[in-house]
Amino acid sequence: MESSYQLTIGKLGLLISMPHNGQTIPKAIQQTMTNCANDVSDTDWQMDTLYDFALAMGASIISPNYSRYVIDLNRNPDGEALYAGADNTELCPTTTFAHQPLYLTDQQPSAKEVAARVEQYWQPYHHAIAKTLALLTQQYSKVVLLDAHSIKSQVPRFFSGSLPDFNFGSADGSSCDPALMARIQQLDLTPYSSVINGRFKGGYITRAYGDPDNNIHAIQLELSQRTYMDEEQACYNEDKAQQVKQKLHHMVQCLIDFSKDNN
Repeated sequence: MESSYQLTIGKLGLLISMPHNGQTIPKAIQQTMTNCANDVSDTDWQMDTLYDFALAMGASIISPNYSRYVIDLNRNPDGEALYAGADNTELCPTTTFAHQPLYLTDQQPSAKEVAARVEQYWQPYHHAIAKTLALLTQQYSKVVLLDAHSIKSQVPRFFSGSLPDFNFGSADGSSCDPALMARIQQLDLTPYSSVINGRFKGGYITRAYGDPDNNIHAIQLELSQRTYMDEEQACYNEDKAQQVKQKLHHMVQCLIDFSKDNN
């Protein structure tokens, strides 16, 4: 069976995961969905393009082929809410970020269908993450997992006002060594704004795989799409992207340097 993800193994103790980069919806699922689902509007657009420099730096990169509308790879497979007390999208989302229905009447996925998608799409991606991290920990004394995301700067469903540009999360400090976040804090990200463990503290991937006691240090970056896109047109802006890429390059180098310490 064709793989549901793309994985490139690098030559450093750094794995970059892009769980919301995929855009494909299988035809059988698409037939049960509304027209707005075809726009896959909540995609973390062009993460692979934004981080293309990381391949040359030697990072490993994993990215799914399928849209988060099929299944959200950054959610607990048991359906547990990511942020208690807040508005959360489901493991298999039924609405867009703008509360538009993703499924036709009475066509929402059943528990059986959700379980099938977990087996077909969720498990292979997470098996690959776990396997890659195990491989890297055999080769390097410290491994860093960066879960790379982006989101519109304004999504009233999840937060008021405008989001900072760089939103780092470490599950309130539990998913990585404090020394790593201290280095992140020292980065010069001007003219961009930044926050650590603000509205986005890290999703399931950051929380599940971050294990600093066993030398796996996970962080999430939720990047505001205004830093590299024309948001109104949902269009990649090359000039903006080139500017923010310089900061992303410095950040990735920071993660690499941390992974090399004591190797």
